[in-house]
Parts: sequence; structure tokens; C-alpha cells
Amino acid sequence: MDTQTIIDKIKAHKTQPNLKFRLKKETEDFTDLLFLSLFDSETPFEKNLPELARQFDCLVDLACWDPKKSCASVWDDYLHRLPSVLEDLNLDALAIASCDPASSSIEEVYLAYPGFYAIAIYRLAHELHKKKFPLVPRLMTEYAHSQTGVDINPGAQIGKSFFIDHATGVVIGETAVIHDHVKIYQGVTLGALYVAKDLRDTKRHPTIETNVTIYANATILGGDTVIGANSIIGGNAWLTQSVAPNSTVFHSPEIKIRTNNGV
Repeated sequence: MDTQTIIDKIKAHKTQPNLKFRLKKETEDFTDLLFLSLFDSETPFEKNLPELARQFDCLVDLACWDPKKSCASVWDDYLHRLPSVLEDLNLDALAIASCDPASSSIEEVYLAYPGFYAIAIYRLAHELHKKKFPLVPRLMTEYAHSQTGVDINPGAQIGKSFFIDHATGVVIGETAVIHDHVKIYQGVTLGALYVAKDLRDTKRHPTIETNVTIYANATILGGDTVIGANSIIGGNAWLTQSVAPNSTVFHSPEIKIRTNNGV
């Protein structure tokens, strides 16, 4: 097979005309600048606002290839939502600083806690997801996923004062609903019972009510599963059905003691 034949075959199999990987990098740059502009005292928001608007226009050009979807007006609405998003994120940071005895200051939470960073990018992406802005919200949360090990789908609904401790390995599915003052630890999965494309428009992931704590490596599955308010879910628990409010659920390990004979 000669070189031209190989080139022709490659071209024939490049079947996605709208697949521009530059969109991924541009989204990451926008996410970085937006995060710094909201939190960093040496990065004034008003100075960066024109650049943020320019970067967003670039995302519109790259992501909005469907002429039936109007993306140009999204920026103004998004900009008006940012003060409320920042207010919610400050509540998240305060919840972490107040609950975690390992935190020495609230500045440490903003700078060093991967759980806070993952929540921040989720909240910023969620506002775009609500506007049905294509691809970019998912790319934003996947960027946070790559940085923190926390996978939060931008479609999830998360209430105020949310706390993810240690962060690594957390998975929160697209239709999960989390109420206020919820704490979860590393390795927690809020997932679906099974995966099928015809479930696309159904609630597949659990609901976690107010003031619930879910400890490390617990798995909670199913769209009809509701964890009642004020409940505690112990580490390594596996739940596929609802739990009443004020419950405590433990995983009970099986312990076998070996005798001197090795039995």
C-alpha cells in the first residue's frame, strides 16, 4: 500500500467533521482563567472580563455547530449567574473548613482541597449545562476529573454547603440529586443500577437528602433510591434501595480467625 493510498483511507475514516480537539484545550484555558478570576486576590475579575468573554466566544464558535441552537446569548445570562455561583462556592468552602479538623484555614481549602476544586468546576459547568450549551460543561468537569480524581457530571443537582473529603475516586452521575449540607468521602459512587441508552431521559441516579454523611467507598445505585435526611451511610456499604430518614447503615465485614493449625 503506497503512502497516498494510506492518506486516502485515513481521510475516508475521519468521519466526524465537527470533532476539533482544540475545543478541549480552549475549554481548559477558559476554566483556569475563570477560576482564578473568581478566587485569586491578584487576578482582578473586572480586568479579565473582556478576555473571558473573548474565550467564551471562541468556545461558541467551536462547540455550537448546530444552527438550530443559539449559543451567542448564553454568555450574558451566564455572567449574571456568576455572583450566585460564587456565593454558593463560598458556602462550600466554609462547610469544608468548619467540618474538617485537618483544615488549618479557609485559605487552605481554596488552595489545597481537591474536593473544593471539583465542586467549584462542577458548579461553574452546571450553569452552562442548564442552558444546554453543548460539550463545554462536560469538558469542564472532565478537566476537574483529570486534576482531582472526582467525576461529577455537570447535569447533577447539588445543594448548598456540599463537602467532599479527600475526594479521590468520587463518582456522581448525571441525574443524581444532592440536597443541602451533605458530606461524602473518597471512593463514593452515586450511580445507576445498569446502563442502557434508552434510559437517557430517565432518572438513573440516587437522591441524597439534607444532612446526610456517606463514608468512604460506599456505593448507592438507582434513580428510585432515596437516602433520607440525617442518615449516615458507613464505609463500603452497597445500597440499591431507599433508606428512611435518620438511619445508620453499616457494612458488616465477615471475619474468620485462623487457628494454630491454619484452619
